[in-house]
Amino acid sequence: MTFTPYLYFDGQAEAALRYYTEVFGASDLTLMPYHEAPEAEGLPKSDRIMYGHIMLGDACLMASDVMPGTEAGPQQAVAINFPVETVEEGQQLFDRLCDGGAVTMPYGPVFYSKAFGMVKDRFGTHWMIGVPPEEPASE
Repeated sequence: MTFTPYLYFDGQAEAALRYYTEVFGASDLTLMPYHEAPEAEGLPKSDRIMYGHIMLGDACLMASDVMPGTEAGPQQAVAINFPVETVEEGQQLFDRLCDGGAVTMPYGPVFYSKAFGMVKDRFGTHWMIGVPPEEPASE
């Protein structure tokens, strides 16, 4: 069993998921707008995304827009942690996510990792990018 992050947007879900697909090299971009729901569901006829996801290997990131007329704010009290294998890979992702966003903690070496940083991207999603700590050598 695992947890799957589900992000809510206020009209930017499609742009965000397309951006994340490009940044992370994800596959299987799925976008279902509200207007594709069966008529009997009584959902608004809107181009907003009712359901969406991207896949990165076995990992899934899901997202949607809130229903039209519903008040929403971007992800304010949660961050998505994305571990990377190398400092260089992390730097590239961090730099891409910073484009139009705001650095919360600069990417660089910290006492618990070769490199770690935090950024709030242009869509309001908070990211933590870092190299996992090395396992101590067994004696």
